Amino acid sequence: MGDSSDVYRTERGKVWRIIRATDGGMRVEILKDEAWVPGPIGMVGLRLSPSTTQLTPAAVRELPA
Repeated sequence: MGDSSDVYRTERGKVWRIIRATDGGMRVEILKDEAWVPGPIGMVGLRLSPSTTQLTPAAVRELPA
């Protein structure tokens, strides 16, 4: 089985994903200028914020990258 990810959007529109590796590691990537770039691991906590929305698979497919 490969890595898995969840994609989120803040109330202000920032989009990021949390990628969980099969070995238990995690990394964060931010969607910037239609490309995924490394983001701060501290953003993992934002997924719990009431103003953050986890995107549905259909919404993820609509992203530019």
